[in-house]
Amino acid sequence: MTDSATDKSTLDKYEQHYFSSYDHFGIHEEMLKDTSRTLSYRNAMYRNKDAFKNKIVLDVGCGTGILSMFAVKAGAKHVYSVDMSSIIGKAREIVELNGFSDRITLLQGKLEDIKLPVDSVDIIISEWMGYFLLYESMLDTVLYARDKYLVKGGLILPDKCQMYIAGIEDGQYKEEKIHYWEDVYGFDYSPFIKTAMEEPLVDTVNKQALVTNSFKFFEFDINTVKKEELSFKRKFELLATEDEMCHAYIVYWDAIFPGKERVTLPTGPMHQYTHWKQTVFYMDQVLDLKQGDLIYGEIFARPSTVNPREYDIDLKWDLQTESNDVSRNQKGEYKYFLR
Repeated sequence: MTDSATDKSTLDKYEQHYFSSYDHFGIHEEMLKDTSRTLSYRNAMYRNKDAFKNKIVLDVGCGTGILSMFAVKAGAKHVYSVDMSSIIGKAREIVELNGFSDRITLLQGKLEDIKLPVDSVDIIISEWMGYFLLYESMLDTVLYARDKYLVKGGLILPDKCQMYIAGIEDGQYKEEKIHYWEDVYGFDYSPFIKTAMEEPLVDTVNKQALVTNSFKFFEFDINTVKKEELSFKRKFELLATEDEMCHAYIVYWDAIFPGKERVTLPTGPMHQYTHWKQTVFYMDQVLDLKQGDLIYGEIFARPSTVNPREYDIDLKWDLQTESNDVSRNQKGEYKYFLR
């Protein structure tokens, strides 16, 4: 078997695992009960009904069909709803039960492998976002749909994304998660420390844990972004807001919807809970911050060469104190793997 054939087989395995993870109703229950997520989509459509009136809509990764039904209620003429997972069977039952079978067509399969009954659509809606925004996301498929089916001047919901980074104090949890391995029932399990450090934690961070401002380090417009631009290197600058220890960085994001009345879906710790939570990157050191100190950093993120739905992330930082006290200046870097 050739290397390319092996790579394709491996990728097919990863793809099957990704799509099958959405077969179970539990993950859809979690997303539906995420009111910040679900109501943001509904508000973006209901508050901009003029944009949906008599339009043809494509729902990429429709799941249980909630966004498709929102689109119809907002005035769409017809919605074509595509999903690879077997949950689409339940979506068909739900669509029929709610009386939308004549205006919603459900298609099972990978969008790149099927042919829609129409040559073009006016609007694309998709809840494609993942942890760290891009981890295990369906954005590649949305871009494919944009290039193949969206009419010139058509809408994509959401259409703009912004990613932020901030520093947090998290000594107690870091002790429990990282230093725990130094003494496990009297045994040294420290080889696990590297593994625990390399895998970012997805968790809900209390806004009181923030010890710096937030910095917007990456943004893009889904109407124009190219796939290769989703591998990026960006600098950031964080200002210490108090005298405190900094144990980790968090990354969160906002998704913004088009329309006369724009709607934003935020995922930061200062906003309502979402199932995306925040992504936490523990440092292999502790930064001793004084109010006014500056952290100059760089984040390098790119899809894994093994599985493009996963992300490899490098973080570098350089703490420079307001008083220029060289003894407190700290530099560091670490590699992380979102798997």
